[in-house]
Amino acid sequence: MAGFDLMSDTALPADLLEHLRGFDTPTICNGLEELLGSAPLNCTVRPLMCVHPDLPPLVGYARTATIRARVPTERDRETALEARLAYYEHVAAAPHPTVTVIQDLDQPPGQGAWWGEVHTAVHKALGSLGVVTDGSVRDLDMVAAGFQMIAGGTSPSHGFVHVVETACRVEVHGMVVSPGDLIHADRHGAAVIPVAVAAELPAAIDRIARREKLLLDACRQPGFGVATIREALGRARDIH
Repeated sequence: MAGFDLMSDTALPADLLEHLRGFDTPTICNGLEELLGSAPLNCTVRPLMCVHPDLPPLVGYARTATIRARVPTERDRETALEARLAYYEHVAAAPHPTVTVIQDLDQPPGQGAWWGEVHTAVHKALGSLGVVTDGSVRDLDMVAAGFQMIAGGTSPSHGFVHVVETACRVEVHGMVVSPGDLIHADRHGAAVIPVAVAAELPAAIDRIARREKLLLDACRQPGFGVATIREALGRARDIH
């Protein structure tokens, strides 16, 4: 296990997390782009399957691991059990709420599903809101109620799925995640919210919404044209 410390006293206010959960992930990305300027956005860049698109977005602190399913683990039974229990301890660690982020090391990923009826129930009971993974999921009609799965696809078998490393840096479809990172995810994908700017996001999103409203309102005006666009964009520049 990598040597990451998850400190509960670094947790953001619960009402801020709940407020951020009220936005979809593209809106969060808009706000981050406003706040980060030329800094690159850390988000998924390829499609993922969202099992429950009707659920609200995931917002929580990352608990991470890598897995394989194509071949059995090389650990003996006792060592494999201890590795799995260490993984569960990491998932259960404060602060909460948490989002589980799993990188599947198989090529191609998804040759065995780590997520199904039993595992979603275990993770939900340990405080996880859902999972973001490039691996596969199954038991779609039997997973724990309210537990979100955003995954690379489905597989009917769990294969030889096992944890390789826990509490490590992972990469899922271009998004690089360390344990404790703040994750926002929905049917569009996932993004890492830098904790340093999280409290500024609602105000940034409000500014963007007010700018966009000027152009959207202009689109509905009689005689809309390029001159109308120019005027709306000029007024939008004054919103800081």
